[in-house]
Amino acid sequence: MREIEKIILFWSPRILAILFAFFLSLFAADVFSENLDFWQKITALFIHLIPSLLILVLLSIAWRCEIVGTLSYFLLAIWYIASSWGRFPLSVYIVITAPLFVISILFLINWFYHDELHYKN
Repeated sequence: MREIEKIILFWSPRILAILFAFFLSLFAADVFSENLDFWQKITALFIHLIPSLLILVLLSIAWRCEIVGTLSYFLLAIWYIASSWGRFPLSVYIVITAPLFVISILFLINWFYHDELHYKN
């Protein structure tokens, strides 16, 4: 495997997870359009940011242990589908779960090539 392929393979699931957490965080901005007082808005904002925080916590664990990232992002996607099936159009499930599945697959590939990707550590 060439050096550029190693770099792309190592960084792609990590960068995608950060971008996905940012994407989910954008949905938290709707609390500012609600007619709430300051502390209610802060509380609602925190509650809306929990999924993004979960994605980042999982990323911090998966950074060194790719199999944890593989399993956790996969199970998170399955959990989202199972817990909210029928409440949204199919496009919502695709937009939310497809990145989770892609991140999971990329962490799985990272896990297979762990020794090659972490040779400098």
